Amino acid sequence: MKTPYKNIYIILKQNRFIVLTVVIGAVLTCIVSVLMVIILYKETANNAFVVNSDGSVIPLKLVSQQENLKVEALANLELFHTYFYNIDASNYEKNLEKALWLGNSSVDALYRQKKADGVYNRLLQYSLVQKVLLIESKVDIQNEPYGFETKTIFEINRGTVTDTYELTTTGKLIHVDRNFPKNTHGLLITDFFENTLKKLNDESP
Repeated sequence: MKTPYKNIYIILKQNRFIVLTVVIGAVLTCIVSVLMVIILYKETANNAFVVNSDGSVIPLKLVSQQENLKVEALANLELFHTYFYNIDASNYEKNLEKALWLGNSSVDALYRQKKADGVYNRLLQYSLVQKVLLIESKVDIQNEPYGFETKTIFEINRGTVTDTYELTTTGKLIHVDRNFPKNTHGLLITDFFENTLKKLNDESP
């Protein structure tokens, strides 16, 4: 004898099977989607893209950050020391403004101190030309902030007399957002300090 309960049990089993199938399918879809996103992220993280003149997208393989870091750090330090110390009456305001974008308050404090001491006024008053001859930097890129030491050799032309100096500066570098064209390397100088300054042509001939 057939009862209505048997039909109910069959329907419940069918419903449970359908629900389990839908749940399992949804879980599998989510897992596959997450895996695809991870794979896509890893692929795009190692590639950059530029748009060609004809509108096509060209993938460019990026080298690891560690390989580029030292090169960028040295370039950043050379750029800063050139802006900060390669100055004359005609370009010092423009160069110092560019230098201040590459350093934090420690650089600004040194700039203000030099200004208060009349360094830039003497530059204008006597038409001095301060020219950088050589910049050599050492950077420790093992841990951030990256410590550095830079030796800058520059000369000051006073018209009839030219004196040459060697300046040693130290500080640290930290990562910041790249700012084109003000901070193209995305590195900021902190704890900047002028350690030693010595005159190289002090001896009489």
